[in-house]
Amino acid sequence: MASTRSLRLLALARPKLLRLPALHTSTASAAAAGDRRQGGDGGQGGQEGGRNGFAFTTDRVEDGTHKPLGRILGAHQWTRSLSNSADVLKGPVVPKGMLTVAELKELARLDKIDTVVVGITDCYGRLVGKRYTADFFLESAVEDGTHACSYLLATDMNMEPVPGYKYANWEAGYGDIHLVPDLKTLRVASWLDRTALVLCDVMEDGSHELAPHAPRSILSKQLQAAKEVGAFVPMAASELEYFLYQETYEESKDKGYADLKPAGWVREDYHILQGTRGEYFHGPARRHLEASGVPVENSKGEFGLGQHELNVKYAEILEMADRHVVYKQCLKELADATGVSVTFMAKPDAAQPGSSCHIHLSLWKDGHNIFAGNHSLGSTNDEFRWFLGGWMKHTPELMVFYAPNVNSYKRYSAGSWAPTQIAWSRDNRTAPFRILGSGKSLRIECRLPGADCNVYLAFAAALASGLDGIRNKIEPPPSLEGNIYFAKDLLTVPRSLGEATAAFEGSAFAKQMLGDDVHHHYLHFFKTEELAYLQAVTDWEKARYFEQI
Repeated sequence: MASTRSLRLLALARPKLLRLPALHTSTASAAAAGDRRQGGDGGQGGQEGGRNGFAFTTDRVEDGTHKPLGRILGAHQWTRSLSNSADVLKGPVVPKGMLTVAELKELARLDKIDTVVVGITDCYGRLVGKRYTADFFLESAVEDGTHACSYLLATDMNMEPVPGYKYANWEAGYGDIHLVPDLKTLRVASWLDRTALVLCDVMEDGSHELAPHAPRSILSKQLQAAKEVGAFVPMAASELEYFLYQETYEESKDKGYADLKPAGWVREDYHILQGTRGEYFHGPARRHLEASGVPVENSKGEFGLGQHELNVKYAEILEMADRHVVYKQCLKELADATGVSVTFMAKPDAAQPGSSCHIHLSLWKDGHNIFAGNHSLGSTNDEFRWFLGGWMKHTPELMVFYAPNVNSYKRYSAGSWAPTQIAWSRDNRTAPFRILGSGKSLRIECRLPGADCNVYLAFAAALASGLDGIRNKIEPPPSLEGNIYFAKDLLTVPRSLGEATAAFEGSAFAKQMLGDDVHHHYLHFFKTEELAYLQAVTDWEKARYFEQI
């Protein structure tokens, strides 16, 4: 029965494409686009554009050709072509789907885009914000930004205001925060009908500086620190895993999130046949991300039933974090439209492995990876060793940024593919710090973060720790070989959110990294999450004690 449904959805996911008229922007706007865009592949490659203008074509799914479970899934595929291929602006490659303001104006004029999602991430990493009409976004928000309630950075998972925050509270009246669009993030949201999306910085109204409590601000602060320490450009990738279930989100809630049916019934790690059965979802996900400014490398089945991994190209660290946010939003909304559900919980099923968000980092300077090396255990470069040493040293006290939820800590068990002890090794999946690549591709992979992390905070914690290692020349411990799950005398990963929060509370380094006010803000955030769990009566408790006690 499941296979029949999957194959039916696979057939429905092959849209009949409707070619819409091409549009052309002016020579000036094309040149401006080339000047301001960030590339998605390590700053390598040529700028895609021409002095005679950009040519756009739009492939649009005809209404009604993809209606699983009565839902209409609109899709827009955007491609660029050079009007004069011999006359190319030099610079980084622009991912498909990224827009300039001039291009958005033209698309709005032609009624190809009529909505702009304007958003930030809250402390959990969720996208929150507003939907603008394209015309009013261009008229107002491009120059002036917009405002939202400050409680967005001081709420719980259910959007309830939480007392105890200094930044936003009832006594202060929950005033506005100023959201300023970062126009480098403006893109088509191809999985939505006639929609663009832009991410914002949260700014202080008086000083016009970044509001320090916002997750994106915290990462931006560390990006500035990297410039000050050594004119470094941090390059990063996040490697997300997720589970796909056959129930809708509403059906999952009605079932109490119990006895959900995974999209696969055999373990699909690298399994092409089982992966093909999920292509009704994973295929459109790859295509929509590619068409929305998120370049995709590949996707593959993972170790759990219905578990998958979809990898996007590495980029400068802030751009990579932005891509991560768009990725998660795209997959959730695509699942909603397809009549299924996808979860980024770290451990949705006790009988299955957890979902990770391995992060990869390297530092670049003058267009070169300064970690580059071919030593058997990584690089002999000083900055590489010191960065690794600092990252490892500060991991326990910043663990809340890699594992921010109660459920996060259910991942960490021996033999689960998630690490349990702090160590580093060359290409060893039992170590939380795994050295990968060689030459210019050499990088550090951290396998600690779960798929539930707020990527801005995880990247910020990693970067701040590594930079402190460089400043203070912190040497890493000796590398280890073999099964690190059973190595002796190593520091273990915290076993609960409460334990990790206690380490964060007492951390002088965390206070130095964030400042006292921001440290207090996130300490209160994590304590609130832990308290909500401690006050809950779980199904496990009822099953264990209801009759027997």
